[in-house]
Amino acid sequence: MKNTFEIFKSLPINRALLSLEDGDCSDNSYFCYPVNAKPIGFEGSILYCFLPEYGEVVFAANPESCADKYVYPLAENFSDFMRLVLACGTANPVEQIVWMNKDKFQQHLQEEQRIMTQEQKAALSVLAEKLELAPMENPFEYVKALQSVFDDSKIQFSDEYYDVLGIER
Repeated sequence: MKNTFEIFKSLPINRALLSLEDGDCSDNSYFCYPVNAKPIGFEGSILYCFLPEYGEVVFAANPESCADKYVYPLAENFSDFMRLVLACGTANPVEQIVWMNKDKFQQHLQEEQRIMTQEQKAALSVLAEKLELAPMENPFEYVKALQSVFDDSKIQFSDEYYDVLGIER
């Protein structure tokens, strides 16, 4: 039986509409991408991924982060990540939560939904139907709660990460 991620990858939708474009870390690797990242998708330079040392947790790696970290968790598992995407319209608002307060998030979410295309809405509908998922209630609170207690000490970075940030390994 296929898991939710395998079903997602097999769906005939344009994943770029969800800010989860196909790609490979070797195509456009950035200093902050964990060395063992398993890509879910990309939004420009932002990588959405799994890290084997954290099991099913979904992460964002953003070389242009507005937060004090470049890699941070977004969801406890892929199903929850998809529920967040369904609630927010794309992965972008979910990734932005790390540096936003609730008011800023709500403004961003309203803007995202204002500019959402029919094609995006159709992709979200297919996603909800084929994955048999409903939108996450309270996405901001869910992500903030996960990030507030997360231990990122097992994330594996390259030597370049430490060199760029000028920190000892």
